[in-house]
Amino acid sequence: MEYYEREYFEKLSTADDMIYDRFRKKESLNGSWHYAVDQYDTCIRQKWYEEHYYDEGGNSLPVDFSFDEWEMMTLPCCWNTTDRMYALYEGSMIFTRKFLYAKRDYNERMILKIGAANYLCRVFINKKFVGMHRGGSTPCYFDITEYLQPENRIIIQADSTRRNEQVPPSNTDWFNYGGIYRDIELIRVPNVHIKDFRIALEPGSEFHKIRASVTLSQPVSADAKLTIDGLCVQEFHVSDGRGEILFDAQPELWSTERPKLYDVSVSCAGDSVRDRVGFREIRVDGMDIVLNGKPLFLRGISCHEDSVPNGKALTDEERLENIRAAKELGCNFMRVAHYPHSERMSQLADEVGLLLWEEIPVYWEIHFWSEDTYNDAENQLCELINRDYNRASVIIWSVGNENQDTDDRLKFMGGLAECARRCDGTRLVSAACLVNFAKNAIDDRLEQCLDIIGVNEYCGWYTADLRMLPELFENSHPQKPVIITEFGADAYPGLRGTITDKGTEDCQAYVYEKQIENIRKIPYIRGMTPWILHDFRCPRRTSVNQKYFNTKGLLSADRNHKKLAFYVLKKFYDSFE
Repeated sequence: MEYYEREYFEKLSTADDMIYDRFRKKESLNGSWHYAVDQYDTCIRQKWYEEHYYDEGGNSLPVDFSFDEWEMMTLPCCWNTTDRMYALYEGSMIFTRKFLYAKRDYNERMILKIGAANYLCRVFINKKFVGMHRGGSTPCYFDITEYLQPENRIIIQADSTRRNEQVPPSNTDWFNYGGIYRDIELIRVPNVHIKDFRIALEPGSEFHKIRASVTLSQPVSADAKLTIDGLCVQEFHVSDGRGEILFDAQPELWSTERPKLYDVSVSCAGDSVRDRVGFREIRVDGMDIVLNGKPLFLRGISCHEDSVPNGKALTDEERLENIRAAKELGCNFMRVAHYPHSERMSQLADEVGLLLWEEIPVYWEIHFWSEDTYNDAENQLCELINRDYNRASVIIWSVGNENQDTDDRLKFMGGLAECARRCDGTRLVSAACLVNFAKNAIDDRLEQCLDIIGVNEYCGWYTADLRMLPELFENSHPQKPVIITEFGADAYPGLRGTITDKGTEDCQAYVYEKQIENIRKIPYIRGMTPWILHDFRCPRRTSVNQKYFNTKGLLSADRNHKKLAFYVLKKFYDSFE
């Protein structure tokens, strides 16, 4: 941290500042914002936000900004896709606009929600520093009530600088999009409001009990009323701001074949919220992954949040396009990697019936020895769990991907696994682990902290000798079910050749054929999410057949071309019907 940044870390927005906001009325600040590149952090060094235009004697001062004369950008977006000038820009950008505020209720609080801004996000309103958030893929909330006037200037700094101590660190395998790329919203809530609402089927209740809880913004006591349309109405007491109820019910279970959702509402202390919720149970029984009492094979695919025109700022239609492609493959499962995707993804998956693995970006060479880095990772995990707890589609929290087995890493990721269980006892915990290459075996000390073992192996590609694949499975003796979380091969769309011509669709299809031939024989493998649904931007990939894209997708980056391996995987998944 630079010296000039220290005062801007004092008001950190964390998971504790989140409020339950689904279906709440919101006032959007999306749209046209003035912006300027600020690669030297001059805004916070010189405190532009204080808008000092005159000295104490009334003399005009020179300034290095012109907020209302800057160019305009439409938010949310990734700035890299808006103008070729910013295609590779990493650093700070300043966004500003004005908005009016009229108080409607003397008792109201005004909450600012920023769905995602990469990576550091700082907010200033009416010449005051409001707070900061870190983590480029989870939402942040700021109570801005005390800062508001009838007319307001808001300034947001989004800083996409890669730093080694961040989560993810400076070196990753996807494009580092910058910007405020999810919705910017104002939410009016009463002074005492429902801060968190959770509801789920109680594990081990033979599908006959539901647990619901309410957390209020203040430690007051009140009665709560819970309504599940078509199922029941329940009342319970909230004491010192917290209350929960466990009650008998017989809901129709949510499944991928029949994704039944109930309209649910809860009211307490003069506030009310609602949701659409499915009830299901996910657990591990021996070497089986069990959904609603029935073992299943997770027929999955991995997916990045990336599109050619929009970067990470996907539209709902683009998300549905990914879901439809997965369904066409025969998938019942998707690994949304390597960071939290939009909350709209899990909401849509609830509606259509697709199971999800959700992940935080504890990726590669994290500073596993750093307490501050751990706190950053744990907060991102808590924000993700708080956001998506009520989503039936989400069955696995992943605490990371592809990290070397060291003592520091075991403590770090083991702590995250413990945190996930402490925050949520209704889901499974996993991580995508590396193969122990010395033993050519699935062997990682982190396994003891997980419910399911995720394994990334690239036999036939990075491990070029495919004969090592059956040896890998023969050498492994896991005591828990395994998901092959990654395998695959690059293929430039439309490029043909022999099965040994790297980068051709034929080579990719052959790798898939040999992987499936071996995986289907192994009883401890209970799912797979090959890498990856579609090609995506990646600055590491500079060969003539990659052109700054990871081309391991089964679809081209624009989703208009299906590669040969798409049909290989589809044939395998269709065999489960």
